[in-house]
Amino acid sequence: MKIFSAQQMRMADEATITSEKISSLDLMEKAATQTFNLIHQKLQGSPIVIHVFCGLGNNGGDGLVISRLLVQHGYTVQTYIVNFSDNRSKDFLINYDRLKEIVTTWPTQLKSEDDFPKIKNEDMVIDAIFGIGLNRPMVPWVVSLIKHINKTRAFKLSIDIPSGLYSDKGPEDKNGVIFADVTVAFQLPKLVFFLPETGIYSNDVEVIDIGLDRNFIMNTAGIAELITKNEILPLYRPRHKFGHKGTYGHCVLIGGSYGKMGSVTLATKSALKVGTGLATAYIPECGYEVLQTAVPEAMVITDDDDELAEINLDITPAAVGIGIGLGTSTKTVKAFEEFLKNVTFPLVIDADGINILAKHQEFLEHLPKQTILTPHPKELERLIGKWDDDFDKLRKTKAFSKKYHCIIVIKGANTITINQDIMYVNSTGNPGMATAGSGDVLTGMITGLLSQGYNPLHATVFAVYLHGSSGDLAAQKSGFEAVIASDILSNIGNAFLELFRSPDQNVQKQS
Repeated sequence: MKIFSAQQMRMADEATITSEKISSLDLMEKAATQTFNLIHQKLQGSPIVIHVFCGLGNNGGDGLVISRLLVQHGYTVQTYIVNFSDNRSKDFLINYDRLKEIVTTWPTQLKSEDDFPKIKNEDMVIDAIFGIGLNRPMVPWVVSLIKHINKTRAFKLSIDIPSGLYSDKGPEDKNGVIFADVTVAFQLPKLVFFLPETGIYSNDVEVIDIGLDRNFIMNTAGIAELITKNEILPLYRPRHKFGHKGTYGHCVLIGGSYGKMGSVTLATKSALKVGTGLATAYIPECGYEVLQTAVPEAMVITDDDDELAEINLDITPAAVGIGIGLGTSTKTVKAFEEFLKNVTFPLVIDADGINILAKHQEFLEHLPKQTILTPHPKELERLIGKWDDDFDKLRKTKAFSKKYHCIIVIKGANTITINQDIMYVNSTGNPGMATAGSGDVLTGMITGLLSQGYNPLHATVFAVYLHGSSGDLAAQKSGFEAVIASDILSNIGNAFLELFRSPDQNVQKQS
């Protein structure tokens, strides 16, 4: 599913108006009616007070249509016009007049803090103040209005995106944004829903189809792609009846040091779990018994030390994952540098491998094209430097990806994979996966898929999705707090099966 910028969404509106031969007013009515239908389906005529806060642009126009429809269906509605400017959109004015024609009390004009209404905890708030149209700092009293709304425990529903959020940068005042219980997004999700800094303002997101022009959406590249099952299924490569272990590649996992053998153990197991034909762990001597015991399916090569002092492969692997538990001693750094100078196969770099690159950025020149880096936030900061907000982080990561022709996985909630200018936002996963070893499992999964012949981008996006799905299945059994990395690993097979379950099968399974 594509993710469009605010400008692209406006272009989609214009394309729809042209292709459907309708007016912008008709399109507003259509979008707002779909939103009303969703609200009405949930409320079923519930006798609560609904406060609708409308800005002066098209988002406010949507709010006015919703107010009108709610009134016509017998709901108790109080509508407020947030008068922060003398400018009003044409469609706003038309819908303002339409609302006035059917209500006995006209909408309340808000011009300062003295006008703020009382909102009870059992009420509902519909936020239609700004939407994606916010492009300049808000006037102070409007910021205070948003804080006033947030103080209540009333249920809050935002139209398109929570008011106070920009579509391309973080908020100036983190408390000056509506904390929405539900955000109803038109046609496509917005990038702000998936970033740590801005995603916190939308507890739940409902994307509704408002009938925007399909040709425009299909033929326009978005700023990102939301990865769901629909995007993953075409990537899956089925096993062949006459395949053998050599058919599915030989991967090598390089890492481990004294006290850190768990990470390479998890990675090696994960590579096997996603289907690699053969897996070898290249580790320091201190980990030999650990690996041979914990992963009997894997082969083991050891260095003659408690830290890796050299990396000499006498095999030609289909893919290598390196860095997990590796350590950053002087001799390991030297071995890592020599390894990079000679590598010719698909490569995944994680953990201490990334930390070494951050300290020795001259090593980056040796990376094969399409090398995959999988940093957690602190490792990413060491690699690209500090950022001002999440949007700046994405810009800097894109620049790094383009400069070194690499793929970068920004791990976290809604893990984002960046390849040059293109972003892939993952839709699976949960807070229980914020646990030690989770990233090691992901590294093994990517390496295992690479070894089977998946191209680097497909291997990365597929592994990230499966990793999140495995974590979701684990959390369903134990709750978030009890999920550990081994649980994610043990559910990889179930995550594959989940790809081919129909929605009906999932319902039957849960019941």
